[in-house]
Amino acid sequence: MHIEIHKPELERRMRRQIESGHFQDVDELIEKALDALDERAAASPTNETGGVVLAALQARPHPDIDLTPPRVRLSSVRDVVL
Repeated sequence: MHIEIHKPELERRMRRQIESGHFQDVDELIEKALDALDERAAASPTNETGGVVLAALQARPHPDIDLTPPRVRLSSVRDVVL
């Protein structure tokens, strides 16, 4: 397979990584990058619980704004006693 790199900055970044000794060659660099993407996809928020959403809400920039939705009693729904 032949891969062309069209962005000079991308090629420079790849060369710097190889020259710095982080990777032995382009194949290793691409393999590690793809492994990192696979790990990231496996740990995506779609696979996690609502804890991620809760943490985002707790870290909101305006904690003084109440995010609790209003409760509305619907008249067309009957009460159920268990």
